[in-house]
Amino acid sequence: MSKVTPATRALAAAGVAFTVHAYDYDPEAESIGLQAASALGEDPARVLKTLMALVDDKPVCVVVPSDREVSMKKLAAAVGGKSAQMMKPPEAERVTGFKVGGISPFGQRRSVRTVIEQSALALDHVYVNGGQRGLQARLKPADVRDVLKAVVADVVA
Repeated sequence: MSKVTPATRALAAAGVAFTVHAYDYDPEAESIGLQAASALGEDPARVLKTLMALVDDKPVCVVVPSDREVSMKKLAAAVGGKSAQMMKPPEAERVTGFKVGGISPFGQRRSVRTVIEQSALALDHVYVNGGQRGLQARLKPADVRDVLKAVVADVVA
């Protein structure tokens, strides 16, 4: 497994302090984020999942704790939209350049608006996908917000 991905290159280019952590990815897991948290021995609230949504038909990246679900109504409101829905996996892969299960908010093929769940900012560190299945990057949540110029909002159901 390569630990150099478009996501880790983007983090390095941004000058962010981060560490990379590999784990045994289980493609059969019911929840990829919860499986990653378990494999890393971390609280699921610290392991953030990266989801791709459409708000008023425009792509939006949303980063939330792996043990929580996104409220589509709150997500739409966070970016001034009317309606939101999850992006279909093939479209998410096309937009981001990553495979589902390995989608990172960093180093995506094209820059899209990003929203991070506000509760994540209270933690001293979080994990986000490192750009491939079985790879997580550990960093400060404020760095996630700052590098991505993310909107911080309550977007969990």
